[in-house]
Amino acid sequence: MNSNLFRLDGRVALVTGASYGIGMAMAKALAQAGATLVFNDRNPERVTEALAEYRKSGIDARGYIFDVTDEKAVREHIEKITSEVGVIDILVNNAGIIKRIPALEMDATDFREVIDIDLTGPFIMSKAVAPGMIRKGGGKIINICSMMSELGRETVSAYASAKGGLKMLTRNLACEWAEYNIQVNGIGPGYIATPQTAPLRTEGHPFNAFIIGRTPGARWGTPDDLQGSVVFLASPASDFVNGHILYVDGGILAYIGKQPR
Repeated sequence: MNSNLFRLDGRVALVTGASYGIGMAMAKALAQAGATLVFNDRNPERVTEALAEYRKSGIDARGYIFDVTDEKAVREHIEKITSEVGVIDILVNNAGIIKRIPALEMDATDFREVIDIDLTGPFIMSKAVAPGMIRKGGGKIINICSMMSELGRETVSAYASAKGGLKMLTRNLACEWAEYNIQVNGIGPGYIATPQTAPLRTEGHPFNAFIIGRTPGARWGTPDDLQGSVVFLASPASDFVNGHILYVDGGILAYIGKQPR
């Protein structure tokens, strides 16, 4: 096997929302595989903090401040990144939000905000980078989906709707852009141990027990568990993989749960 199949030297990777959490872990993996790293956030303070964290890891990242739902701002910043860094070869649509509100209590405004960021944002970003990829002869787009692309759960109607839509957007763009040598795939993370989930992961918390019980490996995932998947889908190793969602969930989607004893 060619050992360079998983190398990303000479490629520019843009990871949206990669100022912390799983986005940062995936961005670090791409940089460590040789890619030139670019990321964005709509919060200036988070960009500054993230740049410092990347420097600690020996990564010379470039951070930009813009909102993925603002089509004009996205176009302008893609042009700026192309001018200052280079044509984007790899796009990871990671930026997203979740609102845990029962459907009967959720305002349409909140529902639309989740859809706008988690589904419309990836469409806007993908559409903005595709022309450069086409001119260059190919590229990789990786959408960060979710187990909620497949399953429902209480209080996440907007998030599940957005992530289910993102799965189908992934497949559709894969069909439309395959002729340009652009592969569009997705990663569906399971339940990941991050600072945001720390309150749920305490001993005795019912949700922690629920996740441990539903995961064959009986543990939460870590951000690092996603690194190999994103490098694979960004690299030449996945050149014939298209329209696929790779679930990194410890086996939850394959598991019916522990049988009673």
